[in-house]
Amino acid sequence: MNLPNYITLSRIASIPLIIWVLTTPRFSVKENTLRVVLASTIFILASITDGLDGYLARRRGQITTMGTLLDPLADKLMIAAAFITLVQLIPSIVSVWVAVIIVGREFLISGLRSIAASEGFTIEASELGKLKMVVQIVSVVSTILALRWDIWDFKYFIVPVRLIAIMAIWFMVGVSVISAVDYFVGFWKKIDKRAERRRRRPFVLSRKKKKAMEQAQAENPGQ
Repeated sequence: MNLPNYITLSRIASIPLIIWVLTTPRFSVKENTLRVVLASTIFILASITDGLDGYLARRRGQITTMGTLLDPLADKLMIAAAFITLVQLIPSIVSVWVAVIIVGREFLISGLRSIAASEGFTIEASELGKLKMVVQIVSVVSTILALRWDIWDFKYFIVPVRLIAIMAIWFMVGVSVISAVDYFVGFWKKIDKRAERRRRRPFVLSRKKKKAMEQAQAENPGQ
């Protein structure tokens, strides 16, 4: 255990706290503003730790197996929990099929990473994957804020909170699907090369073995 791993664990610990703030009856209707602001703040702070733990681990030379496993797991748990909760609270923006696509995509990438690890190679996060994470954070925060506000009227300009949430959700779904396809294509190319090497290896070994036997018989013809 080290500081980066503790930060990662704090992100996992924030997941039940966010769900509790969004769903608890302890906040009255009049306190809905407090509920939304508090949940958004916790989610933003938890999202910041996603980059902070990795930065500290690299800077301090504290990259561990536990941290490598926990970091992507914490991200997936936080995003999945947020969208599943929002399906219940505001289905007009986050429909069930959106949550299914997001959670299914995370399961797919986790499965590909596990297979890649068992084959002895890793799948690095692409630029699309990083963009997807940023868009997911924006979509979750804007959707939480849309629980309380449709627009923010600052007299001189208006911020359409609900419209931003809807657009962010649609954009996030598109980026998630495209990045999943990108991961799968990269994985398929890598695994296909591995399979080709394995098909060639027995043939090479058999030729060597046959040649060695022929040489042995030539050296010892009487045996």
